[in-house]
Amino acid sequence: MFDLLSIEGKKAIVTGGCTGLGSGIVKAYLKAGAKVAIIDINPDTETIAPGFSDNCFGIVANLANRAELSEAFDKAVDLLGGLDIIVNNAGTQIRFKFEEFPIEEWDRVIETNLTSIFQLCQLAGRKMLKQGHGKIINIASMLSFFGGFTVSAYAASKGGVAQLTKTLANEWASRGLNVNAIAPGFCDTDLNTALVNDEVRSTQILARIPAGRWGKPDDMGGIAVFLASEAAAYVNGAIIPVDGGYLGRS
Repeated sequence: MFDLLSIEGKKAIVTGGCTGLGSGIVKAYLKAGAKVAIIDINPDTETIAPGFSDNCFGIVANLANRAELSEAFDKAVDLLGGLDIIVNNAGTQIRFKFEEFPIEEWDRVIETNLTSIFQLCQLAGRKMLKQGHGKIINIASMLSFFGGFTVSAYAASKGGVAQLTKTLANEWASRGLNVNAIAPGFCDTDLNTALVNDEVRSTQILARIPAGRWGKPDDMGGIAVFLASEAAAYVNGAIIPVDGGYLGRS
């Protein structure tokens, strides 16, 4: 069983891996023996990444810029010496009432949260199809399952991530690739600062989580290792909630 779960020596890209949920996945992969390249907009990425491990590389890129994305992907593959796993975690959030939502902000969220994942899946998929194997793991959301408040662009993007994941699994499962998504529950990260600080919404959310707490980055590590391993060889097109039981609560 432990051999099935091994990702020792595997080469992984994790976007948005410097902080938040991405950092939890990076730390789990490094602990499990993988080699990791982080692509992140954080200007200190090249310094932060080696701080995790000698087997961790950092590349600064804005994934909303398509040329930067492509260049960063190629650089990551070169640094790793190949590619076995990609985790498309990077994302952004902006809050407006829908009737006031600026179209420019809509475009930015969709480009970062959905179009960049399309592009990275395509770039990774081309390499993985040639080698006949690979693991693609997208980060979805609770808002892949239901709507939220004042987050129309984010909800639309994460619904798209879930459907894109299923579509790619349909096309690529028979060709040796596994494409799945993790749907984190409500987590205490920078992306959810507004929710955590909203006394009413925070209380409502916490009351619905059977685990009795907000999620944290380390909670994503185990499922990310599983999906990257041979133990998940027959898992494809799944959107897996890691939510402390939130979705099961009426």
